[in-house]
Amino acid sequence: MAVQAPAAVVFTRLRAALAGGPAILPLAPRLPGPERDRVLAALRPQALVTGSATALLASAEPVAGDVAVVVATSGSTGTPKGVELTGAALEASAGAGLTRIGATEGDRWLCCLPVSHVAGLQVLVRSVLLGTTPLLHDRFDVAAVAGAPARGVTHTALVPTMLRRLLDAGADLRGYRGILLGGAAAPADLLARAAAAGARVVATYGMTETAGGCVYDGVPLDGVEVLIGADARVRVRGPVLARGYRLRPDLTAGAFAGGTFTTGDLGRWTPDGRLDVIGRADDVIVTGGENVAAGEVAELLARHPAVAEAAVVGRPDPEWGQRVVAVVVPADPAAPPDLAQLRAFVTAAAAAHHAPRQLVVVDRLPLLPTGKVDREALREL
Repeated sequence: MAVQAPAAVVFTRLRAALAGGPAILPLAPRLPGPERDRVLAALRPQALVTGSATALLASAEPVAGDVAVVVATSGSTGTPKGVELTGAALEASAGAGLTRIGATEGDRWLCCLPVSHVAGLQVLVRSVLLGTTPLLHDRFDVAAVAGAPARGVTHTALVPTMLRRLLDAGADLRGYRGILLGGAAAPADLLARAAAAGARVVATYGMTETAGGCVYDGVPLDGVEVLIGADARVRVRGPVLARGYRLRPDLTAGAFAGGTFTTGDLGRWTPDGRLDVIGRADDVIVTGGENVAAGEVAELLARHPAVAEAAVVGRPDPEWGQRVVAVVVPADPAAPPDLAQLRAFVTAAAAAHHAPRQLVVVDRLPLLPTGKVDREALREL
């Protein structure tokens, strides 16, 4: 059943689904009607729950008995898909994560992420495993998050933009015993700022198809195997994997072949054996016959002292095929960096073809509800 209701209702329905009850398809309460109807038509749940009302839907298709949750996702581009997550996969992910960070029975989580996405949903699953009721925020609010430990909260999950806004506001995060950071790559400068402020942050990597974060601080969770092939693609095996894509056996067969999920990410192992995700496979920019990983250049640009946040995108270019475009949020809006500065900064650390040939300065990066950069919106800037 689709559930378009406040997080407290989703939590109740999720707890029932994990106990063997009807599977749920959580939808954002503010999802516009036309978009909601498009998701319902594609994923065909049996009913739509809105608060206390339940409406049966036509053209319903049954779901496998071991599926607890279907999450509608499109990543940062493309058509929405329904990822089928079993109760076993959700609990394997949540349980291994709790063990890794040392969370114990009775610990209480704050959920300030959308529960229609896997990161927020997993906060609820962790709470079920710990036997506690999470503190639920319908919207992110700096003061409310900073004050949550005074209400008995011990852990939370954030995306990098949230953490940056908390640090910019001078929020005291030392009351949290653990903060999981995911949804997008965590810039090194942000992690350093958080550590200097006394925040205990764990950077996570994962996606809906892996039931959320499956790699913590570069190290796979217990039971999870991460493989990097000759093509640099990151592949994942283990009990955290989704069952597949709802009503899409073609996509399932391609992405989950042989019990291994092939992500859209490129990665490498660091000398100390940690996973380093360097960007998206479909974010490789071919400029002048050279391949440039957009994520790698964005990470480099974010280290410039005049840059608060950065993203990189390729745009058509009559001479180079594609040109590297830097989209940056300046650290000081009154003194943004110029293109020459950023080109010199990049070429000091990487080959010249990595340097941006165009600069776009923005107040903030366009984001999806998950906290990931909206790459389609980037291309339109």
